[in-house]
Amino acid sequence: MDKLKSVLSGEETRREDRTVLETVNEASTLGWGTRIKGFIACFVIGGVCAILGVCLLFLPRIGIILFIVFYTFGNVCALCSTMFLMGPVKQLKRMCDKTRALATAIMITCLVLTLCAAFWWKNFGLALLFVILQVLSFTWYSLSYIPFVRDAILRLVAMCMK
Repeated sequence: MDKLKSVLSGEETRREDRTVLETVNEASTLGWGTRIKGFIACFVIGGVCAILGVCLLFLPRIGIILFIVFYTFGNVCALCSTMFLMGPVKQLKRMCDKTRALATAIMITCLVLTLCAAFWWKNFGLALLFVILQVLSFTWYSLSYIPFVRDAILRLVAMCMK
């Protein structure tokens, strides 16, 4: 019956004109309470994974690999947690915004290179360097959501360099 109503009202033709992102966004609408619960759950999982990774760092032989996996997974979970608040499409658009596109690209590149250095290249010194770059790029990316903070930090660094 709903299909018949949509065809007769002309909504069916409007549905066919939508993009894939609009269809996904419409299908994934959540209530505000559910969004908050999803954000908190995903953010806590990310934090626990990052802390667990640091704790596992000191295990002999496999500690560094476990640290890299858990820490990277924790960062991915923390990044995905904000998708619950804004929705996936809006979050992806904001990630590619001109003020944070470079920080996003560096952050995602560091996430991928960390895993490549650990598992493919087997170079743990390089993997730890990429973990440090993960922290810095994730921090810089996060600060882009607070107005004028990145400019203030750049000015502070410039004053300290004089």
